[in-house]
Amino acid sequence: MRFISPQNPFRCFGKRVTLGQAALGMAPEYDSGRRQRTSRAGGGASACQARVGGAGRSTRRCCGRGEDFNMTSMLTCAVRTFPAASAWAARFSVRSLSCSPQLHTAVQPKSKKTLTKNGVKNVVVVDGVRIPFLQSGTSYADLMPHDLARAALQGLLHRTDVPKEVVDYIVFGIVIQEVKTSNVAREAALGAGFSDKTPAHTVTMACISSNQAMTTGVGLIASGQSDVVVAGGVELMSDVPIRHSRKMRKTMLGLTRAKTLGQRLSLISRIRPDYFSPELPAVAEFSTSETMGHSADRLAAAFAISRLEQDEYALRSHSLAKKAQDEGLLTDLVAFKVPGKDTVVRDNGVRPSSLEQMGKLKAAFVKPYGTVTAANSSFLTDGASAVLLMSEEKALAMGYKPKAYLRDFVYVSQDPKDQLLLGPTYATPKVLEKAGLTMADIDVFEFHEAFAGQILANMKAMESDWFAQNYMGRKSKVGAPALEKFNNWGGSLSLGHPFGATGCRLVMTAAHRLKKEGGQYGLVAACAAGGQGHGMIVELYPQ
Repeated sequence: MRFISPQNPFRCFGKRVTLGQAALGMAPEYDSGRRQRTSRAGGGASACQARVGGAGRSTRRCCGRGEDFNMTSMLTCAVRTFPAASAWAARFSVRSLSCSPQLHTAVQPKSKKTLTKNGVKNVVVVDGVRIPFLQSGTSYADLMPHDLARAALQGLLHRTDVPKEVVDYIVFGIVIQEVKTSNVAREAALGAGFSDKTPAHTVTMACISSNQAMTTGVGLIASGQSDVVVAGGVELMSDVPIRHSRKMRKTMLGLTRAKTLGQRLSLISRIRPDYFSPELPAVAEFSTSETMGHSADRLAAAFAISRLEQDEYALRSHSLAKKAQDEGLLTDLVAFKVPGKDTVVRDNGVRPSSLEQMGKLKAAFVKPYGTVTAANSSFLTDGASAVLLMSEEKALAMGYKPKAYLRDFVYVSQDPKDQLLLGPTYATPKVLEKAGLTMADIDVFEFHEAFAGQILANMKAMESDWFAQNYMGRKSKVGAPALEKFNNWGGSLSLGHPFGATGCRLVMTAAHRLKKEGGQYGLVAACAAGGQGHGMIVELYPQ
């Protein structure tokens, strides 16, 4: 969608639509070069009505009466199942979401069934660490990805005192790879002092890369291939590869094959000024050419999520992260002495502000009338994390008291155009069913916060019977997480989001919160580029 004016119509996928309609996602059917998605919606004159403000006034539209319409307009119909925008905003307001003191008091966990399965090895998290997550371009700017990963591994070794020789395998996740260290897991392991006999490989799955690293480790242990696995992730956005243009690359490769001076001069003579234009990396989908921020803005519009609601949720994230910092709850952090600089001891992106200040920022992606801004988006982050996984038998034999069990997990994939960021909505009911649990059984939720609008859109989708029936093939909704259980120590919006490292942070935060808050089950979920997602059940180890 391309916003032009709050009063005038604008062109949306070749059709003319008013901004009031766009705010609800009520675009006519379109063909974006991909297959069309249509559905029949029955209903009377009142079906699928929603009320929002547009161009300074309130408008009402009906998308019922059995018309065919696309994903965006269909999502709009789900709004009918939610309270009015102001009431919903009140539910998610910062004041109503402030963390109560009792949540930070250690209590005895409730007694529930354990998820141990006959014939399947229990896999435990012995412990996990991360170096501070920093805004890109700050203290880690002169380092390489393997430097950060090595620091996380050394921090894990120091925290757990695990003998390096007992580690059977190392798996790390990363998204934007440094070409000099394509297998960053191996380079970081060698740099951290692990045996050169310990295999290591690197995985990539966008924002759930370290989730994939951990579940790879779970598979190795559960299958009996390994007893001890180190999993983690790293990202360094301060120094991403910038390539020459393809024309220049072809010329340079040709020069390496040229055998005579004449051949070299001939190749050089073909170079033109446009050859020197670099190819800059972009956080965009290859299949759709759309940036994730633009997709988040469209998703927020489709679910009728206001700018104020997004700012309120972002402020909540920063406020809770600051509170967790001040109370010393982020115990997975390990200090990192940056060569030639000071020792870094805490995340530097936590910045509680005010709704007034946040409201002054301009739209970051859909300009000028979008609702996603720098204040309600996660920021480019440098950081690394690592966890020590073992079979339960091995951990107990070595005298460890594990933090948690890693239980059932799922990966999901959706349409990368219209459902890019809805991974948690699809993963949550699947992983609950796999584990034999319900939303009521979950004591702690840790969801990745790519954008405030993305979190709130997932909340609405999970709370919608209509969405469950029309898009997920389910009879009823799974239900949105209770906010008093949700990301109570901040999230990616405030703590930062190193693409390849966030998954380990989510798991360790869930484990620590379960112990602190007296819960037994945590649910970790995240969206990822490509329309993918992940969900995992974390069970507190018996105290």
